[in-house]
Amino acid sequence: MKGIKIIFWTLWRIWFYVVMAIPILIMFPFLVISIFSYKGYPYFFRMARIWAKFILFAMGFYYLVKKEQKLDRKKSYMIIANHTSMTDIMLMLAVVKNPFVFVGKQELAKIPLFGFFYKRTCILVDRNCSKSKNEVFKQAQKRLSRGLSVCIFPEGGVPNDESVVLDTFKDGAFRLAIEHQIPIVPITFADNKKRFSYTFFSGSPGIMRVKIHSPIDTQGKIPLERKALREETRTVILKQLLEFNFKSGNSPQSTSLETLA
Repeated sequence: MKGIKIIFWTLWRIWFYVVMAIPILIMFPFLVISIFSYKGYPYFFRMARIWAKFILFAMGFYYLVKKEQKLDRKKSYMIIANHTSMTDIMLMLAVVKNPFVFVGKQELAKIPLFGFFYKRTCILVDRNCSKSKNEVFKQAQKRLSRGLSVCIFPEGGVPNDESVVLDTFKDGAFRLAIEHQIPIVPITFADNKKRFSYTFFSGSPGIMRVKIHSPIDTQGKIPLERKALREETRTVILKQLLEFNFKSGNSPQSTSLETLA
């Protein structure tokens, strides 16, 4: 039985990269045209959403979304979520209709085909380089001035220890949100780690639950308040993760927010 599972997981992981490539190859000419200028980005974003939904469907994932409040299509937001899986990117694109750009690690630009578009449409950051981090703020300013939103996974990466419910948050997203006085939209992904974690021999098709929380206002806040804003936002996501776990029958060892950090 274990041998059958290993074969399934191996083929399933290979299939993931195949279905990533198929829509890119089909839409390649249109994708290339759309990234020639910033005016084409909304069209690129629409095609990226088709790409994301195709992958989720082909992998056997179906998502259920609960929204506390509908986002204003004319506003820019700082969109954040917990980060546990490669499918976080696809699910984010599938559930958020407001055009946004990702801030992500530059290592992903090395992925064949996907990386070609990733490095031309996203804001890349080298987390080991302070100069690169400062450049993120300049690039984010350009995107926000064009009416786009920005998406950051504030944990700064996926924890190596998969027992961690939610890692600590970095300050960058909150500093940006305060600097530009844009609302923060917390989003909770409940099942991505279970469905498709970074552990190779794991995962399965199934449901992906999503909660899009009400925006947190940053109007009038100053940079010194970013840590309080960071913890407020993290608490929103963590509480929702605990609620999702409870409904799934996965009782955490402790209900303390501090011990689950």
